[in-house]
Amino acid sequence: MHKLEIRRISIAVLCALPLAAGAEQGLKLKSQPTLILIPPSVKDEVPLFLEADKVQGHNDKETEAEGGVRLRKRGQAIFADWLRHDKPDEEVTARGNVRIEQGPDVMEGTRLRFNLETERGFIDDSRFTLHKSPAPTGQKQLFQDADARGTAERILFEGPQQYRAQRAEYTTCGPGNEDWYLRAGDLRIDKTRDVGTARDASIVFQGVPIFYSPYLSFSLHQERKSGFLTPHYGSTSKGGAELTVPYYWNIAPNRDATISPRVISKRGVLVHTEFRYLEPTYLGDTRVELLPEDDARGGAQRHAYFVRHNQTLPYGWSGALNLQGVSDDTYFTDLSTQIALTSQVQLPREGSLSRGGAWGGAGSYGFSALVQRWQTLQPDPLAPVTPPYSRAPQLTLAATHLDVLRSDFDFFGQFVEFDHPTLVNGRRAVAYPSLSVPLQTAYANVTPKLGVNLTRYFIDPHPTGFADQTRTLPTLTVDSGVVLERPTAVGGAPFLQTLEPRVYYVYIPFRDQSRIPVFDSGQQDINFATIYSENQFSGWDRINDANQVTLGVSSRFLNTDTGAESLRAGVAQRYYFATQRVTLPGVPVRTSSSSDLLAALSGTVARNWVAEAGWQYSTNFSQTQKFNVGTRYQPAPGKVLNLTYRETLNSIRQTDVSTQWPLGRGWAGLGRWNYSLRESRTLEGLIGAEYNGDCWTLRVVAHRFATATQQSSTTFFVQLELNGVSRIGSNPLETLRRNIGGYFRPDPRAPRAGEPQTPYY
Repeated sequence: MHKLEIRRISIAVLCALPLAAGAEQGLKLKSQPTLILIPPSVKDEVPLFLEADKVQGHNDKETEAEGGVRLRKRGQAIFADWLRHDKPDEEVTARGNVRIEQGPDVMEGTRLRFNLETERGFIDDSRFTLHKSPAPTGQKQLFQDADARGTAERILFEGPQQYRAQRAEYTTCGPGNEDWYLRAGDLRIDKTRDVGTARDASIVFQGVPIFYSPYLSFSLHQERKSGFLTPHYGSTSKGGAELTVPYYWNIAPNRDATISPRVISKRGVLVHTEFRYLEPTYLGDTRVELLPEDDARGGAQRHAYFVRHNQTLPYGWSGALNLQGVSDDTYFTDLSTQIALTSQVQLPREGSLSRGGAWGGAGSYGFSALVQRWQTLQPDPLAPVTPPYSRAPQLTLAATHLDVLRSDFDFFGQFVEFDHPTLVNGRRAVAYPSLSVPLQTAYANVTPKLGVNLTRYFIDPHPTGFADQTRTLPTLTVDSGVVLERPTAVGGAPFLQTLEPRVYYVYIPFRDQSRIPVFDSGQQDINFATIYSENQFSGWDRINDANQVTLGVSSRFLNTDTGAESLRAGVAQRYYFATQRVTLPGVPVRTSSSSDLLAALSGTVARNWVAEAGWQYSTNFSQTQKFNVGTRYQPAPGKVLNLTYRETLNSIRQTDVSTQWPLGRGWAGLGRWNYSLRESRTLEGLIGAEYNGDCWTLRVVAHRFATATQQSSTTFFVQLELNGVSRIGSNPLETLRRNIGGYFRPDPRAPRAGEPQTPYY
């Protein structure tokens, strides 16, 4: 047996070599630190380095070190006042100011027992700091996660990156900040799966326990995992107090489900389920909601379903399903907290097949088949909704081919069968071939186009007397434009300014269409997109007679360094050379010789100021038809002010103000007020406050919006977001993003623990 005692020396386990002469006699050295080689473990060829003031032991048995001990191994380091290393079992025992580093993780305590091979053991009276592992090479890290730290009576090491803390406290707040922490009788940290689980857990906020759960599971860095999510609390004027306890099921990397019982005090228990899936050839999601007995409606059963599926099929085909339905007309207005849903009155039930591909080398085509029906809701008796036609089926073919007889060939064809329970039913076939000749230089372009619209109607017998019809309409258009440029400067900054005049001419002869039923046509709103179009009607049941020209000009200011557009302005107006003869039922004939004048401005108008304005002015009646102006001031993230005014003649006069603005000491004010001057009524209002406490965020929000002509709904949100663990309360984030343009979440590091914030496909 070899006994060794050395003063302040470094030992490295590198390879099997005999000890230096004199070691067998218990040689003591008092010289400068010296590197000594001793036999390694057979099981581990990784070098082991030991530094201490005093080292003694027996070769291949044990080594004791005392005074400033440092034991290092690749990826691990142990510091202590005293340490013993048993070589056969690779067992380390340490006492006094113990510190162990496992990669980026650090644990400190009074006593340690640890196996270097299995990475199992314990440390008593410990303090710990856990760090997020860096993202893999080439993978973008979306959020900068906070480090976690805490204390425990004992931490058990249960394998590589597996920790179990007994009687522990855990927080993501920085050192010295005890604003909140998770207290648990048993806390398990599995860094290989990015999962934390706590038993007998309570959350202490500002020294007060505010939440308790016998079992709590969370993701360490916002990855998907199974488990109960933090309950959501809230209140609405129509449902009363609410509690939702979601369970997230991470079925597989490409499948998950969420089951969310929602207790509504005035109505009962609504169960919301969602299933999502992703495969190489298909993806989709299914949501089902069921309220077995609605106490506010005499125990009536209420339900909703939403199914979306997209499928890739062989030979270039693809398919899609979109099925939506609810049990009654007021389902959304009674049970939803978002205006985007309460305003929904047409629910589609449709399926489609499509295929596209190349045609003749320089051509392409696309074919689609659609079956579409609707559920029409009538939530407001004072504003009835007319159900649209069903399409069963609709077949569409669009094709284009370049360089046909020195021109470009386009074709649009469609067959639709229209079905309605009370209106005229029938079938419509459309074929619209056209040839265009694009002539272009570096600064100008002219594109004449000639086409013919062939339409055939097959009308079912009906008391209105509509009969089968055939319509043939030739169409001639000429689109031309010029782009002029010049360098300029605004406020000392260099820009490239453009001047872009455009002339668009349309000629379509008159055909009597008064005996053609209206299946899907409507009057198009005039704007910068539609003023340069052939047909002022949407759909194919009405094709306007036209002998007209649209004149317009726009100007842009482009940044000379980046090419980005900083400002755009434009005006346009259409002039008619003939009186209108084709109209829609109930719509008066146009008597003027010109359309309304359109003007628009958008872009950066000053530092941190972005503005957008639109003006529609009737030159015939000398009055404004539509006007809207909006501006956003955003000098920094989390500091935004939006101002908007909208006006439509004899219809709309609204102001809209929204803001997120710092109030000092971590507080920010939140607000929106959308007010109808014409009705003297608030259409949508929001007021709230947000506090950013570095490792936590508190949001208090009240939201009220109109659900019908004489009805409104009010929702209250209170949410405490604890970075890296959970959100407690009801979530107002989607409401804030929709109501406050440019809203910035103060601390984006912590999405709801365990819950994916965006679809994973």
